[in-house]
Amino acid sequence: MNPIILKRSVKNIPVLEVVQEELRNEKIPVVIYYHGWQTSKELVLTQGRKFAQQGIRVILPDAMNHGERKQPVSSVPSYTFWNSIYGNLFEFETILEHLEKRGVLHEKIAVGGVSMGGMTTCALMVKHPELTSGVCLMGSPAPLAYGQEIQKRADDYHYLLPKDYFDLISWVKHYDLSLQPEKLAGRPLFFWHGKADEKIPYEQTADFVEKNQSMSYGRQIVFRSSKNQRHMVQVPLMEEAALFLRQSLVDHE
Repeated sequence: MNPIILKRSVKNIPVLEVVQEELRNEKIPVVIYYHGWQTSKELVLTQGRKFAQQGIRVILPDAMNHGERKQPVSSVPSYTFWNSIYGNLFEFETILEHLEKRGVLHEKIAVGGVSMGGMTTCALMVKHPELTSGVCLMGSPAPLAYGQEIQKRADDYHYLLPKDYFDLISWVKHYDLSLQPEKLAGRPLFFWHGKADEKIPYEQTADFVEKNQSMSYGRQIVFRSSKNQRHMVQVPLMEEAALFLRQSLVDHE
């Protein structure tokens, strides 16, 4: 069954809502799903449809500086990137409030995303214990380490970063799941990462899983990887993520 797609503005946040028509006014589990760097909500719509087919309400926001909110990327490396994640974190509860006011906010809420959206997902899992589960596709649970990677690349390519770069992104450590993995608290979290990823280091995800999957708080981590896959999500992975969300949100109703 093809879900319907509803275009909404939630306090000036452009979103697409994807839901089966017969469930549009029902309280059903919710997934807020975030796109990646320099893309838009429309580019994760295929994933949104697959999730909605599982009986889930899917909300796809445009991050700040993206999609309908597109702005020129700052000439200062990574400024716009961090600003966009920061915006996602700030606006998360606004989206929940919108669903609550409509009377459709279910007690089971998940977050997910691709690349930058995967980083958003892991950050939200740190600060929101009410979240049921998460999906991080080719993102990183270690954003501070990713910031260090940005610094290294800037040095290698002679780009200027501010001298107080890590002070300017000092908020990141408070949302870094790799620094406080116990915050996962046994909740299901699905990771996928391609070993040939040229944008976000595979090792950041693999190291996190290796260190934490055997711990009580990490017992429901699911990790999939692909030997030759680069920074791209393919259809079979979307279907596996959809099944994971169904199992964590719908099947245990």
